[in-house]
Amino acid sequence: MDTKLILGFLREVMMNNNRPWFQAHKDEYEAARAEFEGGISKAIARIADFDAEIAPVTVKDSTYRFYRDTRFSTDKSPYKNHFGAYINAHGKKALRGGYYIHMEPDNCLLAVGNYWLPTNILTSCRNEIMANEEEWLRCVESKDFKKYFGAPEDANWESPQGFGLEKLKTCPAGFPRDYPYMKYLRLKNYCAWHRVADDFFEGDGWLDQMARIMKAAKPMQDFMNSVIDDYE
Repeated sequence: MDTKLILGFLREVMMNNNRPWFQAHKDEYEAARAEFEGGISKAIARIADFDAEIAPVTVKDSTYRFYRDTRFSTDKSPYKNHFGAYINAHGKKALRGGYYIHMEPDNCLLAVGNYWLPTNILTSCRNEIMANEEEWLRCVESKDFKKYFGAPEDANWESPQGFGLEKLKTCPAGFPRDYPYMKYLRLKNYCAWHRVADDFFEGDGWLDQMARIMKAAKPMQDFMNSVIDDYE
């Protein structure tokens, strides 16, 4: 991808987030969007090499509108300052985990997993961890997973990498307080993220590195999706 074109446009939006400016620079937006979508098309094909479920997914299935929904926000800026794509076999609104690519100046990242689950499904996921503890630990304490994502207690959302966007402060209701792997039961989602430099996506070489990072989290995602799919 031409990251200079994409991120250069997004930096301009951050400084000029208003409709008159955007309308005057619509061609720049279309060029940046086309460049990003071209990269996402290649990413889908590369992810499908190790996750066959992704093969039918299209760019349109995965990308988001650039226009912000400001109805319930105090920030009335009409446009986003990033491009994002959520590559998920069941669609962007599915509960099951998927693969996320985010391009934003000084805040680019890759993520794998889910970022929100209803309480009943979250409870089932926690029960599954306890019932299949050894399998779960193979997923989240493997050398590659820890290399790219670390552990739940090591990070918050501002960290370069991490696992679990939100956590309970104490043991979830109904679970044993002395469970030795409580750090995994306290998670309110199972999202693993890894921040990358702005030039990470330059050219085509990033696809292999993206694949290595995302493959490291696929066993965790498959473990959780085996539970979530019972509800969808």
